[in-house]
Amino acid sequence: MRPELQRLIDRAATDGLIDVAYATADSPFGPILVAATPRGLVRISLPNYDAEAALEDLAARISPRVLESPAQLDDVRRQLDDYFEGRLRKFDLALDWRLSKDFRRRALRAIARIPYGQTRSYMQVAASAGNERAVRAAGTACGSNPIPIVVPCHRVLRTGGSLGGYGGGLPMKEALLEMEGVLRGRQ
Repeated sequence: MRPELQRLIDRAATDGLIDVAYATADSPFGPILVAATPRGLVRISLPNYDAEAALEDLAARISPRVLESPAQLDDVRRQLDDYFEGRLRKFDLALDWRLSKDFRRRALRAIARIPYGQTRSYMQVAASAGNERAVRAAGTACGSNPIPIVVPCHRVLRTGGSLGGYGGGLPMKEALLEMEGVLRGRQ
């Protein structure tokens, strides 16, 4: 980045003019978009999603003041790197939950509590979110999760133990679960 552009970005951040900062992070699956507000991490867009569409959605739903500012996301990107390298089992990041509401938010908060290397069923997530009969709604919460990986919806399986779906694709879900040691005994 050109030094004069970096100075402008730094000044915008200092003056509180960035409502959503974003950057690209590397992953074993390809580049991912990460975005944060002053409240915390608000969005991770996986490699199979359109990053421009994600930024437009953030501008429409949060604020049009969206600016690339990698320095503001250094901690997020470092923790993601450590996770993918197997050095991090629990993220320590503030999260901005505003892109999810009501039952979906409760379900995502329940998913965020699933420990590394463990799984839960959609039924267990629904029960943890306060409505054990809302199994499909728990699945919908997983499918609309704006902060995948950090809010580990890849750890949610069907009641019988099959993988179910994943926004990043089943190969990515399977790879994440293998990395966490969940699928070792299943092969």
